[in-house]
Amino acid sequence: MSNFLTRNLNYDRPVKVADDVYWVGFADPQRGLHCNPYLIVDNDTGILIDGGSRPEFSTVMMKIMQTGLAPDAVSTLIYQHYDPDLCGSIANLEDIIARPDLRVISKRENNVFIRYYGVRAKLECIDDLGRKLVLDSGRTLRFIPTPYAHAAGSFMTFDEKTGILFTSDLLGSFEAEKDRGLFKELSAECLCCERAALARQGQPCDGGVAKCPVPDILRFHREEMSSNRALRLACKQILALKPSLVAPQHGSVWHRPSDIEYLVRQLVALNDVGIDGIADTP
Repeated sequence: MSNFLTRNLNYDRPVKVADDVYWVGFADPQRGLHCNPYLIVDNDTGILIDGGSRPEFSTVMMKIMQTGLAPDAVSTLIYQHYDPDLCGSIANLEDIIARPDLRVISKRENNVFIRYYGVRAKLECIDDLGRKLVLDSGRTLRFIPTPYAHAAGSFMTFDEKTGILFTSDLLGSFEAEKDRGLFKELSAECLCCERAALARQGQPCDGGVAKCPVPDILRFHREEMSSNRALRLACKQILALKPSLVAPQHGSVWHRPSDIEYLVRQLVALNDVGIDGIADTP
């Protein structure tokens, strides 16, 4: 079993995902959808990815400080789409970070809406940055557009140093608290199960595997992504990158390449996604 799974995780504190990368999210037992902001620490400077909603602001900021960073050490906020579960706390973050050179980075299609959260900083577009951000250490974050998965301006962020792909909603899931686990692995039974086709059709998985996460992941993408084509285009880019670990904004972190490939290929085979699942009416 991976050492990721044998850790005694304390969700009241930041959780280390990789060298200088932390989960700083909020674990709420009353919710079936968990949000995962991530913090990259580079030369004592913080880069916050998908910083969270307004109600979760105090928890996220407390965990940032528990890593040893002061609020004004956060130099950059990255938002991979414009939903309130990612962007709702922007004004709060700006107030407590209180630095005039704070960078807020997203994509032009997102920035049209992000400004309505009361952001004061200039909104930067990943296209104007050459779709990459070079940090003080030379570490490079690459931005990979995933249009309409689920928003027009959606994108992923790839950390070249660690091989982590921050996928935003992609590979996310709905998840009950009793099934919560920041790190997960697929069992051997899941990987060879022929009943995945049933799950792709929205039918119950009766394979006898204790709480297989695949049906929840497939349901999430069928409901939250815009179309088959948009999801498959995004999945193609994940497969091409071959990440060492994927860190979604919802659900669990996946760290085994075999699991990542299996899940992505299940999503590629998924039909009736978004508008493609709506029957035409006269």
